[in-house]
Amino acid sequence: MAHQSPSSPFFFECACTYDVFLSFKGTDTRFGFSGNLHKALSDKGINTFIDDKELQSGDEITPSLVKAIEDSRIFIPVLSINYASSSFCLDELVHMIHCSKENGRLVLPVFYDVDPSHVRHQTGSYGKAMSKHKKKFTKYKKQYTQPIHIILILFLLALALLYSHGSTITLFSSLLFLLVFFLQNAKKVYTGDMNRLEKWKIALNQTANLSGHHFNPRNKYEHEIIEKIVKQVFNKIYRARLHVANYPVGLESRVLHVKSLMDVGCDRGVYMVGIYGIGGMGKSTLARATFNFIADQFECLCFLHNIRENSDQNGLKYLQEELLSKTVGLDLMLGDVSEGIPIIKKALGQKKVLLVLDDIDKPEQLWALAGELDWFGQGSRVIITTRDKRLLSCHMIKRTCEVDGLDEEEAFELLRWMAFKTENVDSRYANVLNRAVTYASGLPLALEVVGSNLFGKCIQEWKDLLDEYEKIPNKDIHEILKVSFNNLKEMEQSVFLDIACCFKGYDLVKVQEILLAHYGCCKKHQIEVLVQKSLIKFSLFSTVTLHDLIEDMGKEIVRQESPQEPGKRSRLWFYEDIVHVLEQNTGTNRIGIIYLNFPSFEEDIVEWEGDELKNMKNLKTLIIKNGFFCKGLKHLPNSLRVLDWCKYPSVDIPSNFCPKKLSICKLSEGYLTSFELSRTLKGFLNMTELNLESCRSLTCINDVSGLPNLEKFIFQNCENLVAIHPSVGFLNKLKILNAEGCSKLRTFPPIKLASLQVLRLQYCKNLKRFPEILQVMENIEAIVLEGTSIEELSFSFQNFTGLCTLRIWGNGMLTLPSSILMLPSLSWIMVEDCIFLPIKNDKLMNPKVSSNVQNLILQNCNISDAFLSIIIKWFANLKYLDLSRNDFTVLPECLVECSFLSSIVLDGCKFLKEIRGIPPSLNTLSALQCESLNSSTRSMLLNKKLHEARHTNFCIPRGSEGIPKWFEHKSRGIERVPQWIENDNRGLTMSFWVRNWFPSITFFFSTKWMHNKGPIIKDLDVEFDLSVNGHACSGLKLWIHSTHVFQLNLNCGKPILDREQWIHVELEVKCTLTSRYLNDEVMKSISTEMGIHMLKEKSILEDIKFTNPYRKRKLDEYLNNSQSQFHPLLKKKRLIYNKGCIS
Repeated sequence: MAHQSPSSPFFFECACTYDVFLSFKGTDTRFGFSGNLHKALSDKGINTFIDDKELQSGDEITPSLVKAIEDSRIFIPVLSINYASSSFCLDELVHMIHCSKENGRLVLPVFYDVDPSHVRHQTGSYGKAMSKHKKKFTKYKKQYTQPIHIILILFLLALALLYSHGSTITLFSSLLFLLVFFLQNAKKVYTGDMNRLEKWKIALNQTANLSGHHFNPRNKYEHEIIEKIVKQVFNKIYRARLHVANYPVGLESRVLHVKSLMDVGCDRGVYMVGIYGIGGMGKSTLARATFNFIADQFECLCFLHNIRENSDQNGLKYLQEELLSKTVGLDLMLGDVSEGIPIIKKALGQKKVLLVLDDIDKPEQLWALAGELDWFGQGSRVIITTRDKRLLSCHMIKRTCEVDGLDEEEAFELLRWMAFKTENVDSRYANVLNRAVTYASGLPLALEVVGSNLFGKCIQEWKDLLDEYEKIPNKDIHEILKVSFNNLKEMEQSVFLDIACCFKGYDLVKVQEILLAHYGCCKKHQIEVLVQKSLIKFSLFSTVTLHDLIEDMGKEIVRQESPQEPGKRSRLWFYEDIVHVLEQNTGTNRIGIIYLNFPSFEEDIVEWEGDELKNMKNLKTLIIKNGFFCKGLKHLPNSLRVLDWCKYPSVDIPSNFCPKKLSICKLSEGYLTSFELSRTLKGFLNMTELNLESCRSLTCINDVSGLPNLEKFIFQNCENLVAIHPSVGFLNKLKILNAEGCSKLRTFPPIKLASLQVLRLQYCKNLKRFPEILQVMENIEAIVLEGTSIEELSFSFQNFTGLCTLRIWGNGMLTLPSSILMLPSLSWIMVEDCIFLPIKNDKLMNPKVSSNVQNLILQNCNISDAFLSIIIKWFANLKYLDLSRNDFTVLPECLVECSFLSSIVLDGCKFLKEIRGIPPSLNTLSALQCESLNSSTRSMLLNKKLHEARHTNFCIPRGSEGIPKWFEHKSRGIERVPQWIENDNRGLTMSFWVRNWFPSITFFFSTKWMHNKGPIIKDLDVEFDLSVNGHACSGLKLWIHSTHVFQLNLNCGKPILDREQWIHVELEVKCTLTSRYLNDEVMKSISTEMGIHMLKEKSILEDIKFTNPYRKRKLDEYLNNSQSQFHPLLKKKRLIYNKGCIS
């Protein structure tokens, strides 16, 4: 039984009804040039559509003509002297240009006895024709407006009678309806005609810019130009199309994307476009489909297949000969590549060429075949496919497209066609189909190979074959993907295999650190090469990822090193293989990396003697996660450079281990003790990282002076650690020191760490004194002291000259040294849940002394009114101040002196009554839950001048004042909320119309939840959404407790694209109740208020309307034009009308 394949999009196989659509002005050329051209095309077997006279009746083209245009492959408009006088012809031209852009059709204009510049600029006969069309449309407008004169007079008379008698409301309504009807239709007709005129002009301009034929019957023979056109059309119609795919699934959107990069249709300039991605992803298929789609628009075509293989087998000279033969028919035997380059430039320099260079893998291939843009004529396009993005960058190709895999729906469709030759599949195959799609991971090559191999197989055969593929990759897929690996240099191959086998999903920085330790030198360059060759990628969070089948390809390469015995492979990662090697003691010196990650469900214990690593004399990296071993470790190879062993099973490092090469040592959650550690650390000269996290048996950090190159020292969550050797404070190269969570640690030795960048002492809850700083430390960036018992930071704290961030939380009674004011780099101080005592050493409490701190957070620190004034004077350079959950009652006037302060947060300051000063740069203020604020403070914060002078965003408690009077446009509402709704959403909107630039607006919003006993306190989520012409453009979400007022400046500072048209702006506020009222029987309601105020100094009021400007624009134009023709009462009535609109 024959199965119907998926319908091929139009750009794969041409299925047009007509080869050519011939457009012309009948009175000019029907019985001359156009008639002869039609006959010549037909004689050559070219199916040409020519319109009958009957089809041109009326003013617009008929649906049958539209369909004929859409069903034609090539368009030939004969632009004669009177062509533009026909609206019929112009509509045809507009639709032809549209089809050319959307569907890649060729437009081949013939300029018959007209100058192309007249067509381009609408001058000469074309200018006269456009003027006539415009006058005709204006006449149509007047025909519609004449009845409005009569209706308007009757309307105004009825309005006058209504004022005097009040009994003509029916007549008034009828006349108003007629007036609106005629206004709307007049606008619709006139606007539509003007838009149509503009489309004609654009189509004429674009047509004149296309390559075509210019014919002057006074100096050329007609038959010559006709023969030339027929030959050109014949060559395009009968040009061989490339086979794209048996089942072209998912190609249409991708072809259109590539086409958009190429700017097809523009004959100015030459563009090169690169398509890159891993092997088997469909780069060549996409290039062939794109080639077919746009081929008709080019003079010369050439698709050079598989350049990588052909250049290796036949040489670049052969490819140059192929290029010249396919484009211009030159049959040459070139001496060498350098001889071919000038010939290509001369032969193609004036030709509009479409060239595809498929599967480029070396720069010299590009330089031999498409070295420069000026090798080709204007309008030429070159498409290059490659696995290596670097080649595109080196050739300065900026228009690139990475080919992604098929999405799930596309993958299922392709697999169904490949495996079943139909879309209708037995539902019993659903599970194996899912497995196959998951295995292929969107790779078209894998879907095609797997689908072909599974064709005609039963479900059990599917399962068996997929089991085999998941263990050993399919050979056909493997060999194609391996091409990218073979093109790598030796060190690049090695790094790729490391990542594919062991480090997929690792953070990029960690991978770089491990590879640096493993190889002894930086491997950033090799990683960049792998990225450029599309073998690996970085996720949004900078983790290293690669396609599943690329990963399988790398692992299969390593497996093939010794298919039967894993102990003879260079890398081990598979759990069962590693357990086999350790339990059977089959390891050899071939092993360089072991990455053992025990499955979470696996609870078996590795049965070994502990010395199985002895034979692995080249083992450099050993990583073991969550393993269980029956015995402790007895031997480590001296070649080891990375040791990362979670749950390290021994209390000691083997005494026979010589750690001179060891760079990274991570023994987290192990059983090390203080004595063994101190005994074995001698000789770790190359160690840069030591991580003893969560070693619960560790009670003491002994002498570490044998680690002169240590950069990271981490012993966090060592809950039984009580003592640290002073040598820890003298590691000159140490950058990170992390003692977080050492809950029994009481003292910390003095610090003299010139390179230290981060010091973490959080949750050392028994640590009462901060360590002494023995020297200036310029590299320190952050200190974190959350949850300690530190009560005082010593005066030596001033030695942290490079400190940028200080984070202190939950430290009880805390005193800061005055030296903190002198730290030149400190920009962030965050103190939370501490009883903040005055800064020690009052001699610096001079108002003239101010810190460089720009961001100060003092939350819940028991700050009094007196101490607050001192703090503000000390930190006069602040930009951000957060004093949430403190007990002061007044924000002092000295705050005005903080000239840079732009944001203040006072949330939860329940006793705050008054704000006496507003800093000159303040634009954001949040006072959530500050219920004690007095009315004078609220009035000051809602002052009109304050908000008109700056960009503001204020949130303050709601008072009884309501919306301030200076908000011109207001809206209020109360809505009932059913008792059974737990997460109710209530919305309120305001809208206006703008043009040119978006105005500066201040927005007021207030809400209050009510029940029958008065207001209640609820938790609200408030969402602000701004939309333009129905399209969302910005949004803001806030969480509120109780009721508040928001003032938001909505100036987006961007011009509106259409400067002549009004656009509709809508601001919607949605409130969501997030906690249920205790009494379900009480009905709830929401009271809301909104207001908008235009900042007149920053906005053009003529460009802002709060009523729809389109409702009265036509009437205004009519009144302005006709005022002198009517009764003087008209002017008076117009004022009444306008006043009604405003109110």
